[in-house]
Amino acid sequence: MFTVLTRQPCEQTGFKTLSRTPVIIASVGLLVSLVVLLALTLIQIHQKEVLPPGLKYGIVLDAGSSRTTVYVYQWPAEKENNTGVVNQTLRCSVKGSGISSYANNPQDVPQTFEKCMQDIKKQIPVHLHGSTTIHLGATAGMRLLRLQNETAASEVLASIQNYFKSQPFDFRGAQIISGQEEGVYGWITANYLMGNFLEKNLWRSWTRPRGVETTGALDLGGASTQISFAVEEQEGLNTSDIVQVSLYGYAYTLYTHSFRCYGRNEAEKTFLAKLLKASPNKSHLANPCYPRDYAATFPLSHMFGSLCTWHLKPADYSPSDTVTFEGTGDPSLCREKVASLFDFEACPDPEVCSFNGVYQPRVRGPFVAFAGFYYTASALNLSGSFSLDTFNSSTWNFCSQTWSQLPLLLRGVEEEYARSYCFSAHYIYHLLVGGYKFNEETWPRIHFKKEVENSSIAWSLGYMLNLTNQIPAGSSLIQLPIQPLAFVGTLTAFAVLASLCLAFLVYLCAVSRIQKPSQHSFDHTVDSE
Repeated sequence: MFTVLTRQPCEQTGFKTLSRTPVIIASVGLLVSLVVLLALTLIQIHQKEVLPPGLKYGIVLDAGSSRTTVYVYQWPAEKENNTGVVNQTLRCSVKGSGISSYANNPQDVPQTFEKCMQDIKKQIPVHLHGSTTIHLGATAGMRLLRLQNETAASEVLASIQNYFKSQPFDFRGAQIISGQEEGVYGWITANYLMGNFLEKNLWRSWTRPRGVETTGALDLGGASTQISFAVEEQEGLNTSDIVQVSLYGYAYTLYTHSFRCYGRNEAEKTFLAKLLKASPNKSHLANPCYPRDYAATFPLSHMFGSLCTWHLKPADYSPSDTVTFEGTGDPSLCREKVASLFDFEACPDPEVCSFNGVYQPRVRGPFVAFAGFYYTASALNLSGSFSLDTFNSSTWNFCSQTWSQLPLLLRGVEEEYARSYCFSAHYIYHLLVGGYKFNEETWPRIHFKKEVENSSIAWSLGYMLNLTNQIPAGSSLIQLPIQPLAFVGTLTAFAVLASLCLAFLVYLCAVSRIQKPSQHSFDHTVDSE
């Protein structure tokens, strides 16, 4: 008897199904792993977000002749055409007078900064203190002190430097800036705040405004005054007053001039000195610019302690001697007397000359008048733009007030400023009309402003903008959808899974090839039997 071995159909089907299951699982695992790897890579590459590299901060101390003001500025670190888009975030007035008044006690200057520095440390994030630059720029008051006593000026600056070196910020030095620099930086500030350099388009990116003319800048400080405005290059007849400025990728040609000793405070000292010189009575005399019923007594050092009035001091000058000025409130006589501060006859060609023989192209376009110009206009209850007739009528009305009436017009204003606004108004008239050649037609194009959108119009902002040209832009930050460690871990896991699935499929393929000949021999043997 022979036993015949045969394969049952069900057994053959089960074997094939069983052998296909690992292949299907491995294939699906490989496919899923490859899809996940590709998807993760594409998402990580194309869905990343480019973030700005944060903010940079800068501190500028405007050390003027009468006071020091501290400004804190910030700007995005990536910048725009190599110039930062700067915003003012803090303004702090230092208590006391200007640093030039500390010529005899320079060691006392640092303590005046302490209150403002405490406020600044709170304003700027602690981790950015070390990278925040701080600069001190001294203007006409220190320029005069340096001419009068260079040693005293150096000692004042040295005392300031020693103080700021102990602060956590990156102190870049205390320096005396030139009058021309003060004028240029003031022009930059005015035009930046007025939006003449940059504007945001519909796509929220910065562009240069089309068809916008630049604005001239008129700055009246305590010891000097500056005029700056854009000109055509061919007008550069006096090259010392023509400068080139580059901002946001564009070049500008400017006329700028600074008149030393023509700041409001120094001009009034010269005015009082001239009144004294012309008066037969050297101890008691009339001042047509002071209000009626007002009198002020000064030591002669108040007038002649400055380099600006040194040439006017009397032969028998004694610093401690006193003189009393009694106000008469005479606006017509005040205007006449104030004109003596300017030499309008020294100009060979009045069309291209301001006063004292100084070259100046004809003024053009709009102007912004700030600092002392603004405060004087404000005292006359004027602001923005107005006609020359309005300015004159307001001046006459103000100067006709008695001292007892002024508090109604000037609430909370200190005596030293209140008594002098009449002089300031007439002084501004002669400076702008007789000197800079503004007239009834061009005067309304002057805008008397203190600030624009909470940013003060001062040379310090222009100085900071210029400095950002020299500060390297920060690198952009890349924010990825998946954190690097998680991405690498997930990528590695699925790569290993894909490798294992592929290896398993290769193994199954190899085993299948080995089993096929054996199975064929078995079938042949069975069939033969």
